[in-house]
Amino acid sequence: MFDILAVTASDAIHWADLGLRPGIPIGPLTLRFYSLAYLAGLLLAYWHVSKMIKAPGAPMAQRHVDDLFFYCTLGVILGGRLGYALFYTGGETGKPSLFTHFTPEEFVSWDLLRLWDGGMSFHGGVIGVLVAIAWVSWRNKLSFIRIADYISVNVGFGMFFGRLANFVNGELWGRPVESAVPWAMVFPGGGAVARHPSQLYEALLEGALVVAIMLPLFWKTRARFRPGILVGTFTALIASARFIVEFFRQPDEQLTDFAMRTGLSMGQWLSIPLILASIAVIVWALRRPPLASGAGAAAAG
Repeated sequence: MFDILAVTASDAIHWADLGLRPGIPIGPLTLRFYSLAYLAGLLLAYWHVSKMIKAPGAPMAQRHVDDLFFYCTLGVILGGRLGYALFYTGGETGKPSLFTHFTPEEFVSWDLLRLWDGGMSFHGGVIGVLVAIAWVSWRNKLSFIRIADYISVNVGFGMFFGRLANFVNGELWGRPVESAVPWAMVFPGGGAVARHPSQLYEALLEGALVVAIMLPLFWKTRARFRPGILVGTFTALIASARFIVEFFRQPDEQLTDFAMRTGLSMGQWLSIPLILASIAVIVWALRRPPLASGAGAAAAG
């Protein structure tokens, strides 16, 4: 067994030989690519939503877009971090360790606040964004489901850039390859074992594929006049992509035993309810009559 792994590793691409760095040095500071990925995804999404609302049937105005992206940014950061603390740091104890490692005398030492140490949950980020959409919709008397439709079209941008940043950082690598593939890689911290570059799989499935489907669905069809179709399709795509990629992604160290005992990783268990919810939303949307075209649709819902 070890001989097979050694041969596979010797034939694999070594991530360290690619010359990648986690960021751009600027004096004593480093501008990290992960931060740039978040920024690029948010700016591109903001630009595209601003363009989307100029098309007939928009459910909101530019001032609502501005509010949404402020609160959605908070939702991604807070929801992603809290979700990671709840879902991924319990290990065998089942107690979220990021909540318990707290020193009142040195507030900044609280692990929950140490975003620079890494640790964000996709599913937690989804919850955070939904809360942000609900808040803006309620405050401005907008249709929650229609706002969610418009936001969902743009999430793939951030997923694509974020997963590429994970690869550049050499983190969140995949499981050891079971048979030789030309793109297998040896990652720092992953031992002398060839692994799947699962970050690239995620960039393609959760990012590029989602964008390639959602943008034409909005611009080339009348899906935006069927409230729920866009957000339902997006949820089905990204949850299914995450479920598939988890077969190739190395589980978090503290949850490896959990994955072995249950047969599925934490990410897969969390994706199952999203898949079921997306099916329910799509069925609900298809059973409702479409909105009228033109200006009347903007006020509907």
